[in-house]
Amino acid sequence: MSSKHRLILIVATAGLAGCNTVDARTGSVDRQFGEAVAWNKAVQTINPDPVYAADARQPGSDADKAAAAAKRYRTDKVKDVQRVSTSQAVSGSGGGGGGGGVN
Repeated sequence: MSSKHRLILIVATAGLAGCNTVDARTGSVDRQFGEAVAWNKAVQTINPDPVYAADARQPGSDADKAAAAAKRYRTDKVKDVQRVSTSQAVSGSGGGGGGGGVN
């Protein structure tokens, strides 16, 4: 094998060694593998132990209202959905945009 071929082989081997993503200590793909998913889960999780003022009403604490709703459900007398409208009419016109051709 000529020295030119050896040099090419050494350079190629060194270049490919930089592509190795397996952590030699742990054997895992990468120490930060999955960090983006873990971060996204953390920022989208609602506070599992919220703090409320002692004299404030807490969510789900209206037992009478819940009991009345359960009774209506059992007796098949559920309230109809109420429509809610806004006080302002909003209209818009979307301008399409023709072209998009590649130059």
